[in-house]
Amino acid sequence: MTKQRPNLAEVAAAAGSTRKTSPPESPPKPESEQGRAARPRAGTRHAGTKQIAGHFPAEVAWQLRELAVERRSTVQALLGEALNDLFQKHGKPEIAPCGR
Repeated sequence: MTKQRPNLAEVAAAAGSTRKTSPPESPPKPESEQGRAARPRAGTRHAGTKQIAGHFPAEVAWQLRELAVERRSTVQALLGEALNDLFQKHGKPEIAPCGR
């Protein structure tokens, strides 16, 4: 036979707590397509895009930013260029945007 744990709200009320208890939260409702579109989007994000990320040593990030400054470009543009180089190497279409 298992021992049932006491309800903490009942224990607090019995002890004379003045703290208010709130009803349990309902699970979050899925957002509709309209709800997503109504939210403001960061200036660097564009509709129909997906983030691609990886974890590298801090020196890699600093060097990438330094290269972007030296070339008067952006990290985004450099990553697009690098992805296209990788795609070309493996015989795939160069589809990553490389805009400044």
